[in-house]
Amino acid sequence: MLTIIGCGNLNRSDDGVGAIVARRLQRWLQTNSYTNVQVFDCGTAGMEVMFQARGSTSLIVIDASSTDSEAGAIYKVPGKILEKLPEPSYNLHDFRWDNAIAVGKEIFHDDFPQDVTVYLIEAENLNLGLTLSSRVERAAEKVLSELIEIVARESKLCTN
Repeated sequence: MLTIIGCGNLNRSDDGVGAIVARRLQRWLQTNSYTNVQVFDCGTAGMEVMFQARGSTSLIVIDASSTDSEAGAIYKVPGKILEKLPEPSYNLHDFRWDNAIAVGKEIFHDDFPQDVTVYLIEAENLNLGLTLSSRVERAAEKVLSELIEIVARESKLCTN
């Protein structure tokens, strides 16, 4: 099972890009039904990421980043790099998707995806707002196109 999870705060402009990409992919899947794929908008709930990913063989997470890089830059980070993160926080207010990946592997072992990829899209605007900046919108469309290719390649089209 391939699980794709979008993260972010929809009320903070570009911070919502992961959730927006996930919602767009969910709409696409409504008319293009594939097996062995599930897509979730987990917002800012790291604990939900951990439980939604459980039982999957592959996990893709999409979120915004804020690293002072060029707005709209897309980073595709292999999960192996994320395993080297510092000790995760177990405080639910601080428990994010990166904690979910580390703790999920620790708790669920083989019942947690070993194949993990994270798409990070560099934000331009993190102020209160409901729309993406133009550069982040273009990046979101690129990531969505790539995810559609991955879904089509790794899943089977339902012909019911």
